[in-house]
Amino acid sequence: MKIKYYPDADALVMKVSDEKPDHGEQVGEEMILHFTKDNKLVKIEILDASKTVLDFLKPILSQKPMKEAAALA
Repeated sequence: MKIKYYPDADALVMKVSDEKPDHGEQVGEEMILHFTKDNKLVKIEILDASKTVLDFLKPILSQKPMKEAAALA
């Protein structure tokens, strides 16, 4: 898997295959999935990535580390 961020477009692109995409399908407002002719997923684009990815990670980053959580138990 290759991951690249394009700051000018604020887009995060994850290539899961080197195969050439044939078509894309928008999922929600911030994601486009790209498929081959055989409908194999080859690329995921996340639009407005700085906000979308941060919103996704905030709950994870706010959790206590496992070692710290275990010590409190």
